[in-house]
Amino acid sequence: MAGAMFLMATSAIGPGFLTQTSVFTVQMGAAFAFAILLSILVDIAIQLNVWRVLCVSGLRANELGNTVLPGLGWFLAILVFIGGVVFNIGNIAGSGLGLNAMLGIDARIGGVLSAAIAIFIFLSKKAGIALDRIVAALGAIMILLMLYVAIVSQPPVGEALKNAVMPEQIDFFVITTLIGGTVGGYITFAGAHRLIDSGLSGPEHVKDITTTSVMGIIITGVMRVLLFLAVLGVAATGVALSED
Repeated sequence: MAGAMFLMATSAIGPGFLTQTSVFTVQMGAAFAFAILLSILVDIAIQLNVWRVLCVSGLRANELGNTVLPGLGWFLAILVFIGGVVFNIGNIAGSGLGLNAMLGIDARIGGVLSAAIAIFIFLSKKAGIALDRIVAALGAIMILLMLYVAIVSQPPVGEALKNAVMPEQIDFFVITTLIGGTVGGYITFAGAHRLIDSGLSGPEHVKDITTTSVMGIIITGVMRVLLFLAVLGVAATGVALSED
């Protein structure tokens, strides 16, 4: 279950996730807290529904689609594949830039190395076990690092909490973008399919399916909140310095 949970969460937390959160935080300030809270609630409802339908039936999204309407599942698979290719270009580029920032490696070489590691994992006969362990470990490290940055940046937490329930500004375009970036495309299917692959399917596993689906969104939400606070703290510090 942990593997499926972190696979979904880490699939959502890519370059687009980081860019959206940073840009919208600078654009909206503390009011962005309301958009995050509302998007998390909607994400939970969407993912809970999708995961329950797929995992209880034991059918992957394309298989279930074909039972509804012949050919629909394959059409869905093509759309998800195209979206996956497009978004993963950004993920590979982000990995290359990350290795460049950490180790000084050329970003292009870093991208190739990252892609090679991913290919090796999926070609391994024990890919399932390796994938579960790797995404869980990296997901935990990512959250801890972001927690450290959020604490060091000293964000105005009180102002953020106030805006979470009494926002100074509401932008439904921003909320829709956040929802699409979290449970859109292949992201939701990735975790559900991993549960099916691990044998966790059928009506008798509804409780586990429900818990795992909700926790996946909560992990993603925690990461977004921490990133939001980190950027908000940096922005607040910049404003204070400019006023001085």
